[in-house]
Amino acid sequence: MSFESLASLVNTCEKENKQFWQVVRDADKRQSDMTDEQEFEKMHTMWSAMLSAADSYEGDLRSASNLSGGDGGKFAEYVKNGTSVCGDFLGDVTACALQMAESNACMKRIVAAPTAGSCGVLPAVLVPLYRRKKYTEDEIIRGLFVAAGIGQVIAKRASISGAEGGCQAEIGAASAMAAGTLVYLFKGTPAQISYAAGFALQNLLGLVCDPVAGLVEVPCIKRNVTGALNACSSADIALAGIAPVIPADEVIDAMKQIGNMIDSSLRETGQGGLAATQTGKQIAQKLTAS
Repeated sequence: MSFESLASLVNTCEKENKQFWQVVRDADKRQSDMTDEQEFEKMHTMWSAMLSAADSYEGDLRSASNLSGGDGGKFAEYVKNGTSVCGDFLGDVTACALQMAESNACMKRIVAAPTAGSCGVLPAVLVPLYRRKKYTEDEIIRGLFVAAGIGQVIAKRASISGAEGGCQAEIGAASAMAAGTLVYLFKGTPAQISYAAGFALQNLLGLVCDPVAGLVEVPCIKRNVTGALNACSSADIALAGIAPVIPADEVIDAMKQIGNMIDSSLRETGQGGLAATQTGKQIAQKLTAS
């Protein structure tokens, strides 16, 4: 895809009287030389893999480090009790985010959306909606084109790599993609899709990448939950008709600048932040010795 900004994507939607997903698909078609049907089938494959990953979660599975596993199942049971603070839908979003990210840590098949470390965010908002039969598979797949367009712009203007830009680049980008997708599914305008993406990203600016023992588990898995819930609230803010003060593209640019300023110890090296706490160091030493 060739879009340099979310603003240009929105402008194209308005100029050509097309939906956001159509503009993204058409741009990809020009590069891939695929037909509409082939583009749709490619995205259908992604969605099928997400669903399969969600359906194949194993609550008794633990990662090789034993730092993660089982929490997604535990939280799902908690939601079933009807006592969760956030309610059933957000409870299911939380459970799905945990389960998908834990599956990644346990070396199961997931979809990088946009990265493996942030793989739980986008499916966490889509799978519960789909399971509630709120949307058809075709509608979900069109939403994935929206997510892809947002992710492409962020990758082009800034980064989606924790090693380059900190966790704001991974969870932040995933949250922006999920927020924009939700706005599309809830019949928001192309401009509101951009608003939601910008809100989601600005809420996570400065988030560092500090994996304990250098593993994509702690705090990464729980941050997938943060990204998913942030996407939901950001989508609602945009759908309420609230416009951002700072345009989404400028938020992306700010993220790039912040990423460049973050010390290397806080960019996936496992040397700073939570990884440098007393407990974090003890975990790393124990895993190194074993």
